[in-house]
Amino acid sequence: MTVTPAPALTVGFDLDMTLIDSRPGIHACYRALAERTGTFIDADLAVTRLGPPLAEELVNWFPAEEVAAMADLYREMYPSIAIAATPAMTGAREAMEAVRSVGGRTMVVTAKYEPNAKLHLDHLGIAPDVVVGDLWAEQKAAALREYGAAVYVGDHVGDVLGARTAGALSVAVVTGPCGGDELRAAGADVVLDDLSAFPAWLAAYREAPRA
Repeated sequence: MTVTPAPALTVGFDLDMTLIDSRPGIHACYRALAERTGTFIDADLAVTRLGPPLAEELVNWFPAEEVAAMADLYREMYPSIAIAATPAMTGAREAMEAVRSVGGRTMVVTAKYEPNAKLHLDHLGIAPDVVVGDLWAEQKAAALREYGAAVYVGDHVGDVLGARTAGALSVAVVTGPCGGDELRAAGADVVLDDLSAFPAWLAAYREAPRA
């Protein structure tokens, strides 16, 4: 009898405030955009609510009819301002390696503009198998389903929604704008303090009967 091997475990990760601390770079980019356009942007406030698409933040500072052009300008400025200023989150590399160590695949699914997401990962030497950008909340489910992700890790209630829509296990970290109670209320299956706890959780998950 031929035994069909089980498919490789695929784990998806969000990017901003999950794998990378994007606050310093985004803060600097908003300040540069404000200087370039002569428009006030409260960069301190903006970086407290990272997660949703860029346009959802820009609409707070620019007329709706200017948002698309301002988003293009921001993305153009971003690589030279934000990439070098952005560090990896605690445990990010170890979390990715934990998946690889069990023969799994890793993917990043993010609302960030995909070319800039790839620049961040390349700069930090973090190399997922797949990177998909420009997806937010339940939109993320399309990519998670396409690549068969069983687990999706993120810091925002939008990430929880994406995981649940895809039928993936939602693992949340409290390193972004959403607290543990908010993430649990949104439906997170697991809440961790940060990614440094992920390898031990993954080992226990794989040993559990449901794995």
